[in-house]
Amino acid sequence: MNAAATDNAKPSRAPRLLTVARTARLTPNMVRITFAGQELDGFPADREGANCKIMLPASGQSREDFAAQLDGAGPKPITRTYTVRHFRNNPAELDIDFVVHGDQGPASRWAKHAMPGDFCGFAGPGPVKVTHFEADWYLLAADMSALPVAAATLEAMPRDAKGIALFEVMSEADRQQLTAPRGIETHWLVQSDPHVPSEAQERFIRSLDWPAGRVQTCIAGESGVIRSLRAFLHQEKALPRTDTYISGYWKIGLIEDEHQKVKRAEG
Repeated sequence: MNAAATDNAKPSRAPRLLTVARTARLTPNMVRITFAGQELDGFPADREGANCKIMLPASGQSREDFAAQLDGAGPKPITRTYTVRHFRNNPAELDIDFVVHGDQGPASRWAKHAMPGDFCGFAGPGPVKVTHFEADWYLLAADMSALPVAAATLEAMPRDAKGIALFEVMSEADRQQLTAPRGIETHWLVQSDPHVPSEAQERFIRSLDWPAGRVQTCIAGESGVIRSLRAFLHQEKALPRTDTYISGYWKIGLIEDEHQKVKRAEG
């Protein structure tokens, strides 16, 4: 990067310190945390489906100490990637949906026990994943980690869109009522233990009568599943990469920091 580019680079915004306004159990394994307050001033509109970073305080940590940590005093907090589910103005409120699976992971543990007045750090949001809808047919597929980005994409689609939405959840009770165009067929698969490799999504997608015309995708989830689906879509179906959002959000056996290193190494 040359000096002129450096001088014109836009500085990154410091992490926000968000406050929990309320929580809602959407399904047995998913909870919605709603944040509110002046910390959301200036939050960009129309970012539903975009990635964001949630920074977690230590157990018993004071708000003041955590705020100092976000400002650089001390080690970087534990950070996990999530999806902007909804943002509303007047009053400003931000919804983030968390998969909860006991106290094993730090983000699941924090979300499971979160109460009004609790706090966390927030960085982002990034860009929306699917920004144009120009296809004859759409394919969406997600496990519970990626259900928020797929749901946001469904809501943003033209109301005359046609296609398939495929969701893999941990139980029948984890089905959600989603807002989708009438021409989108929604299917639910149950995989009770997400840490056991699953081929159910790939089998379902391979069994489809592939439509004629232009196809766009929004697919995300466990990296092993994503790797197989990416090969199917790009190599066997020859879909252009510009029409296929497909991303590994996590990997069985790895925490997020380890998974991100693997993704960077794979390019």
